[in-house]
Amino acid sequence: MKHLITIVGPTAIGKTALSIALAQHFKCEIISCDSRQFFKEMTIGTAVPNPDELKAATHHFIQNKSIFENYTVGDYEKEALYKLEELFQNNDFAILIGGSGLYVDAILKGFDEFPEIDPEIRSEINANYEKLGIEYLQEQLKSLDPDYYQKITLENPQTLQNPQRMMRFTEVCIGTHKPYSSFLNQKKNNRNFTPVLIGLEADRQIIYDRINQRVDIMIQQGLLEEAQLLYPNKSLNALQTVGYRELFSYFDGDFSLPFAIAEIKKNTRRFSKRQLTWFKRNEVTKWFDYANDRKTIIDYIEKSL
Repeated sequence: MKHLITIVGPTAIGKTALSIALAQHFKCEIISCDSRQFFKEMTIGTAVPNPDELKAATHHFIQNKSIFENYTVGDYEKEALYKLEELFQNNDFAILIGGSGLYVDAILKGFDEFPEIDPEIRSEINANYEKLGIEYLQEQLKSLDPDYYQKITLENPQTLQNPQRMMRFTEVCIGTHKPYSSFLNQKKNNRNFTPVLIGLEADRQIIYDRINQRVDIMIQQGLLEEAQLLYPNKSLNALQTVGYRELFSYFDGDFSLPFAIAEIKKNTRRFSKRQLTWFKRNEVTKWFDYANDRKTIIDYIEKSL
């Protein structure tokens, strides 16, 4: 039987270190499931594993795409499942690690099937978005699928600021004359592996302190300079993310640098809270304190097999 050891938890909690320890113990490879670490132009602000960490275990889906590519969660699902099938030919184990809940779900459960939508509908929605902004898409979803709008607002509010996903929700509603949510959870996707879910957590203040410290380190490592290089492309979807948006506002003259850094910390703390809310929904996840001895976690995994 093949097992996918899946490590989840909020940002800056220590998932990378644990994944490497487990990969070395089980002599297997790591699939990254962090949607920000896919992009090769974004290194410091996405906390990509450092060269020593990348040497300590074989990683996949780290800086393998460009911010100029249109890379969707559906694309990732196909590519990651293909890679897992390849890895499982020679090993009974693989590690999945990441803080992007939607991408974790894509691998473990898959997505629902939607009917084809007339491309003209997407073109019209896109034109309206260009004229009216993200508020247009939000109002459309709120009107066409109020239940799903409310669910996103409570569980994953940053999605409301993602134009690509909001356009997708809207085009399905308009193109099918049905709520987007009516197509969810229609079928089970078969997987040829058994997941073992491990969650890392800590007291909220510890998480917040670790986040604040990480942001300070990123600034010391050159995040400001990295963001400056990316600034001309600030409208790209890949760059609509915490750590870059705030510095773009500084370059625009809207924020002072100290305020931008404080905003990065605040927005990352908020993001970590949403991550925990998402991952806590899965009742089969076994949660461990971030400082827990690695042997305790390994023992749990081995007993679960």
